[in-house]
Amino acid sequence: MKSALLALLLSLNVIQQALAGNYGYDDDGGNATDDGDDREANYSGDDFIKYWTEYAVLPKKCITYGNQDMIVYSMYEKYYNHCTDKAIGTYMIDVPTFVSAYIDQLGLNGPDMYGDDYVAPDDTYVNCYPYENDYGLYYVQLGCTDGSSQSLSVNIYKDNTCTTPDKNADGMDDSNIDVSELQVPFQQCTSCVHFVDKNEDDVDDKYFENRMTNAPLCSTVWEYKQKCGGKCRRMGNEGTSSGWNTSDKLLLTVLGLFSGVMFAVIMKKRSKMSKKDALLEEAAMSAAGIQQTHVIGIFAVAFFVIFLFGLMGLKAITWTLLLFVNLVLFGYLMKLTIDSGLNVPLGPDGQPIGADDSSDEEDEEEEEEEGEYQPPAKGDLPPIS
Repeated sequence: MKSALLALLLSLNVIQQALAGNYGYDDDGGNATDDGDDREANYSGDDFIKYWTEYAVLPKKCITYGNQDMIVYSMYEKYYNHCTDKAIGTYMIDVPTFVSAYIDQLGLNGPDMYGDDYVAPDDTYVNCYPYENDYGLYYVQLGCTDGSSQSLSVNIYKDNTCTTPDKNADGMDDSNIDVSELQVPFQQCTSCVHFVDKNEDDVDDKYFENRMTNAPLCSTVWEYKQKCGGKCRRMGNEGTSSGWNTSDKLLLTVLGLFSGVMFAVIMKKRSKMSKKDALLEEAAMSAAGIQQTHVIGIFAVAFFVIFLFGLMGLKAITWTLLLFVNLVLFGYLMKLTIDSGLNVPLGPDGQPIGADDSSDEEDEEEEEEEGEYQPPAKGDLPPIS
């Protein structure tokens, strides 16, 4: 009985230690990673994330929502897909909170990437800060850049809470303070955890654990995320939904022109087809239940659908349909080219000859067979009765 009770107590102790390990506590009840455990202890949500190794964040746009500058971003569960798969969700958060967490992340990654002398960017203007110049006392705070949703600037305000913008005659409230080091990587998939190859002998036992659990940027924007509703999503996707960059537009133009040229060449070659080939092709199309006008209509509708998908920013299906149409046109053009080559007559030297040349040769052969005209001799004439 005592041995069974002792075994039960040992089992409970093992389970308790395992649970403590899963939630980041050591044997003595202390914190294994201070930041992660403090956040976990204070975080009451059911979607708490402990290990950030595979996660990524994609800042999309800076918008003014409810008279407050906000950053719209998406969270992804699989960084190795480079933020191309389905996002966990799209959220928004105020600019100071996002940038402060971003600076903390830079401070964590900096020594590993640039050495121990790395200094994180100055965060003086991230939050509301008094600023005095020759024109008087103002208050400034980091926010969205006027006229751009992909950069940040220090905005000028009239009050010490930075809620009333101080705009000039042009409606602008940006200052000329340099904040190039505080620019958020908009439209760039950013991993939550940054690892640097290190020899295990050069780091303590907690190094890799701390890296996986301590992700200032992702943990902060995940904890303080705000729901991005319909209006927020429209503002966050406005101007960036298509995603067509200069290279994409150039390639689309080239493929579109190429398909148009191929279509024109095909129509020209079809007009020069022999009656036999034309009848055979029409018979094959009739057997399939389609006519030539149907084929032209199908291609016209396909190009129209591709154009609509391009305007909607559906890149994957646009590329797929455009490449498919180009391949179909190219294949049919090659068929017409080969068929027309097979129908060309060849001369004795194996070179193709034209219809005019062949007719000339036939005329020459006929003349040779007939010979030159010779008048009959006098003795050959029959007597006249």
